[in-house]
Amino acid sequence: MPKHLVVVESPAKCKTISKYLGKDYIVRATMGHVIDLPEKELGVEIDNDFKPKYTVSKGKRKVINNLKEEAGKCEDVFLAPDPDREGEAIAWHVAESIKDDNKNVRRVQFNEITKRAVLAAFDTPQDIDMNKVNAQQARRILDRIVGYQVSPILWRTVFRGLSAGRVQSVALRLICEREDAVQAFKQKEYWSIEGRFAEGKNTFSAKLLTVDGRKAADIADPLIPDEATAHALKERLQTITYKVSDVVRSEKERKPYPPFITSTLQQEAARKLGFSAAKTMMIAQQLYEGLELGDLGSLGLITYMRTDSTRIAQEALVEARKVIEALFGPKFVPAAPRTYGKKKNAQDAHEAIRPSQVDIAFSPDRVQAYLSRDQYRLYDLVWKRFLASQMENALHDQTRIDIVGGGVVFRANGSILKFQGFLALYDETIEDTSENGEGSNETLPPIVTATPVSLEALSDKQHFTQPPPRYSEASLVRELEDKGIGRPSTYAQIIDTLKRRKYVTLEARRFMPTEVGFTVKTMLTREFNDVFNVGFTADMESQLDRIEDGEAEWVSVLKRFYAPFSERLEAVKLNIKELREQNQESTDRTCPLCGKNKLVIKWSRNGKFLACQGFPACKYTETYGVRETAPHGETCNLCGAPMVVLSVNGRKFLGCSRFPECKNTKSLSTGVHCPHPGCDGSIVERRTRRGKIFFGCSSYPKCTFATWDRPVDTKCAACGFAIMVQKETRRKGPYLSCPSCRAEVTLLETAGQAQAEPLAAEAAES
Repeated sequence: MPKHLVVVESPAKCKTISKYLGKDYIVRATMGHVIDLPEKELGVEIDNDFKPKYTVSKGKRKVINNLKEEAGKCEDVFLAPDPDREGEAIAWHVAESIKDDNKNVRRVQFNEITKRAVLAAFDTPQDIDMNKVNAQQARRILDRIVGYQVSPILWRTVFRGLSAGRVQSVALRLICEREDAVQAFKQKEYWSIEGRFAEGKNTFSAKLLTVDGRKAADIADPLIPDEATAHALKERLQTITYKVSDVVRSEKERKPYPPFITSTLQQEAARKLGFSAAKTMMIAQQLYEGLELGDLGSLGLITYMRTDSTRIAQEALVEARKVIEALFGPKFVPAAPRTYGKKKNAQDAHEAIRPSQVDIAFSPDRVQAYLSRDQYRLYDLVWKRFLASQMENALHDQTRIDIVGGGVVFRANGSILKFQGFLALYDETIEDTSENGEGSNETLPPIVTATPVSLEALSDKQHFTQPPPRYSEASLVRELEDKGIGRPSTYAQIIDTLKRRKYVTLEARRFMPTEVGFTVKTMLTREFNDVFNVGFTADMESQLDRIEDGEAEWVSVLKRFYAPFSERLEAVKLNIKELREQNQESTDRTCPLCGKNKLVIKWSRNGKFLACQGFPACKYTETYGVRETAPHGETCNLCGAPMVVLSVNGRKFLGCSRFPECKNTKSLSTGVHCPHPGCDGSIVERRTRRGKIFFGCSSYPKCTFATWDRPVDTKCAACGFAIMVQKETRRKGPYLSCPSCRAEVTLLETAGQAQAEPLAAEAAES
């Protein structure tokens, strides 16, 4: 009979930890929280110092009963949930549940699931940290109060089923305010000029820097606002005699990035791997909890993945330097191990995210056979980032040459990698890079000051200012972290909630607020601006940290929050009727049923609809936003009326002109025939269950051709495939791609006609 009971959160940990501890220990999993606030009521006695009404979590009664039974048979109980606030709360709830069965209960924590770390933790058990428990309780109660008391306001003024989250709604506010900035943006044209200069047999490029003391790159007040100005300036530039005025040569060091914390792992996995924050955390949890690695045994491959600290254990630093020297040689090992500074508001409770085994035997390539594709890719990212953080700096030889003449200055910049350093293993992916960066990898000639140079050629280029970029998952996580909103463990949940509630959509991996998301944001920020405010939310996170550090008392923090909040809540409740009317847009149409009242635009779970203003006396409703456009040339196969293109809430489809009397509809055809041999269908616009547009054959399921990109009735010149598809990237701009051979052609506007030009000579061979 086992002498000791060990309680963890996840079943995945049980097998690994059991092997380390031996037969005297029995390991059981809670599978998350076993005790929580009730689902269908507030569950907080506000007038009784916010006392929570804890109840057994749904489906966990059997788990608790089994734990009680096994605790009663063992000498002692070790509580080993994750080493964070949530884990501490789970440990406390389990201890409270089994206290009548076994009072000999201790807390054990480990940052990695390796034999060394686990055994060390069991050698030094601790008491439950009630400061952490109270910080978790305070957050849970805060979120419950806001969610359960503000969400009904949304139900009564917009529609039932909406939710308001204390932190989630602030993230929504950021997304909506960024969209406001995008929509308000006024594009401005500007031009740049580049010269090709020669000195003897050497030629090099330089960008126009200033003209008569005025900067060429001033976007707010462009020096070259249009093509006519560019051409006139080029004529002037061609008449000038030029010489070198300044040459600066230097060696620049580039330091490696710090090891991952939760937020940076989520950001880089989004940029490099295309993972959502939720997917990153799910896979990281798998790597942390332990996997079967064949002869290597069962092991957790990374340290705990919820952390805001870049601190590294000394033994891991020592081993990292050995691995780097073995893989790259002594030149890549710095003189001393690197340490990284503590970020503002960082809790620093755990190490950075790193491989738990810093050993070549556990390198990604050695364990790849035991991992899924996504597990391998994320582990590879963690492994490389950690080792790179302990490698030597990269060195660049940089040269800057200024060329002057006739009141103008051209500048050439060159940067050549002299020593790879950490770049031999890892480089971070950067979002939203500008096309106007000054650096290039061109080798500049060994030229000296006062040397005459000749202008060989001039080229000009048109540009347009760009609006602020919409948030991606990576940039939203970075913004939340920078503003102190939420904590590393909450970012994935915040983003996932916004998507599940359909407050936002992802278009080309960028967040766009939906109409309902905008409505919720407007309502919340108008009526509860202090609560759903970036600064207020960040300050509340700091208060929770102070509770965890034992510097603040959790009930006092809640009281300070609730007093002004409850006053505002009561004021809003008294104004419900007016708020409802503010969210109902009037129309000039009279209700066709009662003939007395106007129709108003209302919201429902399925979007907007038209309803009689006299509701509930008159219950007339109709679909909102149906707009009839030009006839399509087909007739309805149900009633014989002409078919037309209809638009409902932004979605276009082919429908009967007698809609809504006749509700016959079809998917909208693109006019492109299906490219599959022998298929007589056409390609139509469709939507996935989540509303994402794609294009598929009208003969589905007989024909399964489908593509995410809009088809074009153009034959591929490279392989003869019947169609191509439209694509666009920041670097290439708009272009056509072949779905079969992947050949690409750009779109050039010449004399009003779109012509195709091969992007590369090898396209036909690809």
